[in-house]
Amino acid sequence: MLTFRVYGTPAPQGSKRHVGNGVMVESSAKVKPWRQDVKHAALDALPEGYEAPAGPVAVRVHFTLPRPRSHYGTGRNAATVKPGAPEYHSSRPDVDKLLRSTLDALTAAGVLRDDNQVAALEGFKWYGQHPGAHITVNAMEAA
Repeated sequence: MLTFRVYGTPAPQGSKRHVGNGVMVESSAKVKPWRQDVKHAALDALPEGYEAPAGPVAVRVHFTLPRPRSHYGTGRNAATVKPGAPEYHSSRPDVDKLLRSTLDALTAAGVLRDDNQVAALEGFKWYGQHPGAHITVNAMEAA
């Protein structure tokens, strides 16, 4: 089992667009920094001699996203979250697109051999003070 924390603002893996001569570019400029944050955090967390599992894996990612200003009070309460502010993030970015960018970074870091080996995937997104993600990767028993 591998568990680690990533600090940074989670960014979704959007669609790519073709710019000619076989070149594809990301539609979002925020995705590259997020993948780099995930990759570096994963590399720092890997134990010496780590080998990516060959079989199925389960991945759990808890994304923490920054609250919008409307969730906070005004004036002297500007640092206080309003009592009715939601706990869970239920708007853009989509959790599936956040997971796509994160899984690509885990593959680039060598945590996974390929993201197609993910047999179980769990993603949550909620609001918090420190944006980022808490990631757990478990090897599963092959049936």
